[in-house]
Amino acid sequence: MARLDIGFTADELPESRGDYEPLPEGWYSAEIGDAEIRVTKDGTGQYIRCRYNITGPTKAGRVVFGNLNIMNKSQKAEEIGRQQLGELMRSIGIGRIEDTDQLIGCPLQIKLSIRPAENGYAAQNEVRGFRAPEGAAPAKAAPAASSAKAAPPWAKK
Repeated sequence: MARLDIGFTADELPESRGDYEPLPEGWYSAEIGDAEIRVTKDGTGQYIRCRYNITGPTKAGRVVFGNLNIMNKSQKAEEIGRQQLGELMRSIGIGRIEDTDQLIGCPLQIKLSIRPAENGYAAQNEVRGFRAPEGAAPAKAAPAASSAKAAPPWAKK
């Protein structure tokens, strides 16, 4: 149990907007608000759970969640997740990632689709694509740093 330092009265607190309907399909400006590694339900894989804060041009303030499989017993699921991670990294200009904190705060555009309601779950948005923010050129991922400099192929030794 955790004791609150102050008391709250329901009548004094704001009411929810109740705006839980999926956003219309399309591209949205967003910022990565949070990113963390989670374990899959079966305990055999990992994914990056991202929270995207919509910044505009419409629906600013809304939040969308998306997962990027990085290890999965399904080779196809892992391949798709890693392709999506690469697309996300290129859209925000990160060439190498070693910590999910590197993603937080990065602006980008996300493409949303709507997954229809099924199995007792309501319809929800899915993140289907990433690109650089409006007006920004798509970033080329910087190559990973190497400890030894390789000579260009045309150089003679």
